[in-house]
Amino acid sequence: MRDGRIVAAAEEERFRRIKHWAGFPSEAIRYCLKEAGARLSDVDYIAINSDPKANMLRRLGYAAKRRPDLGLIIDRVRNQGKRASIESELARAFPGDVIRGKIRRVEHHLAHLASSYLVSPFRDVVAVSVDGFGDFASAAWGIGRNSTMSLDGRVWFPHSLGAFYQALTQYLGFPNYGDEYKVMGLAPYGEPRFLPEMRRIVLLQSDGTFALDLKYFRHHREKIAYEWSGGSPHVGTLFSPEMETLLGPPRKSDEPLTDRHRDIARSVQAMYEEAFFHLLGRLYDRYQLTDLALAGGCAMNSVANGKIRRLSSFKRTYIQSAAGDAGGAIGAAMHVWCELAGPDCNSSALTPSALSGDIDVGRPVMDHAYLGLGLDNQKIARLLECRADELAAKCCSTEDVTDELDLCHRTAQVVAEGKVVGWFQGRMEWGPRALGNRSIICDPRRADMKEILNLKIKRRESFRPFAPSIQREHVAEWFEEDDDVPFMMQVFQIRESKRCMIPAVTHVDGSGRLQTVYKQTNPRYWNLIDAFRALTGVPMVLNTSFNENEPVVCRPEEALDCFLRTDMDVLVLGDWVVRRQTN
Repeated sequence: MRDGRIVAAAEEERFRRIKHWAGFPSEAIRYCLKEAGARLSDVDYIAINSDPKANMLRRLGYAAKRRPDLGLIIDRVRNQGKRASIESELARAFPGDVIRGKIRRVEHHLAHLASSYLVSPFRDVVAVSVDGFGDFASAAWGIGRNSTMSLDGRVWFPHSLGAFYQALTQYLGFPNYGDEYKVMGLAPYGEPRFLPEMRRIVLLQSDGTFALDLKYFRHHREKIAYEWSGGSPHVGTLFSPEMETLLGPPRKSDEPLTDRHRDIARSVQAMYEEAFFHLLGRLYDRYQLTDLALAGGCAMNSVANGKIRRLSSFKRTYIQSAAGDAGGAIGAAMHVWCELAGPDCNSSALTPSALSGDIDVGRPVMDHAYLGLGLDNQKIARLLECRADELAAKCCSTEDVTDELDLCHRTAQVVAEGKVVGWFQGRMEWGPRALGNRSIICDPRRADMKEILNLKIKRRESFRPFAPSIQREHVAEWFEEDDDVPFMMQVFQIRESKRCMIPAVTHVDGSGRLQTVYKQTNPRYWNLIDAFRALTGVPMVLNTSFNENEPVVCRPEEALDCFLRTDMDVLVLGDWVVRRQTN
């Protein structure tokens, strides 16, 4: 950040090419400095979204009262020590560069709250953070006013909606870190017949909070294997044998899914929503504000998010594109900036936001996520020239199309023909979602498009839906809700009369996890969708992430590699069109 504005943001996994990379983010830091035209020695403050000293009395009191396994305590202390070695990690990654910047550690949930409120289009909000755990808490809330945040309440370790969802995700045979979205996709195929059992696991409290019946969990009393340094994270089993007594035997990852598993998935999602809206209801009653800023890993639950306006008194919701722990980087930086600058953190020279909100909130609004590595068409030309023999061997032709509207029309035409198109443009998105710059684009009208995509590229579970990117001005025609969803963080019901027209992006329950596209923030992607609308009458395309069982592509080389090793039909790489010839 420079003078309160975000210059660059990127996640380490994109550079390391390992999903959820959990080591020190040296390459992401290197990129951000390069994008800013700066050296590490130019940085005034380094903000970290974790504070090992936060809530220390609460931690000590818990240890004294509950007497958890000694291995658990040693493991927690060791992890805190690793997080505290920022200076040494920076020195190792940037030898010879002087670290002049002061390191400021921001409590985990305060960083989450700031990550949403301080870049939102709203002036006064209720800010809520819900996740697994961070700095000994799993949820927090407060008020955002005049670019300052209060932190008014928390849910403390070991109680956590994130831990509940993760434990049941493991129980259902999805063991990898971040697999919760699979449970969310599976849930509409089942019925909530296990909701009574879920209500024995998660206990709603009279003050709006929630608690876990800890006999069903292990994380509070014994060491859980958690490997996070230098690779993809791995989390050991969170649920106890009592969970199996309650629900029956857990599913193994290679076992087929049954109706029982689908019903448990639906019940897990229903219980999460019950607790989530229980909390939101109490917070609205307390603060009487109608704008909500939401953050934390659980804010990635787009199904629940899409029901906020229907099932609570909140009228407007903002969820940042990297709602999970990665987004805490922006939150920590924004919090430190506003704390240092005081009233001067509000900028008088603001770019109007594409999002509906307060006319002038007095600070920059994050209305897009295009904050990562960009592209250079001349470098792309050299890349294609260097790999000309490989492209020829794959029967691929290349063409430079410099007229943007022509490029978009040609691309829309092949999408309308049922082709699978890799669309690599502009700066990489910040957050886990592909939002039209590192996307695979298809025709949402084809009922067989999910099967085509999974056969050609994705090879993922059949129950997982694909998402629509729709021009913002057409949302009300196609969805039952009319709102801004720039970061694909909410699921809305598709109008019943429209579902048969876009079966490839309509989930089994009639919903779609939409992205609203704005001409102001991504004119090329908007023009592509507009060209498709002109051809078909449908103002949206199917959008899925540009990858094949790997992190979303970052550089042109990775996009070309993915194109060549899959059966993708067309690659639009900046201004260049690479087409696979077919007989």
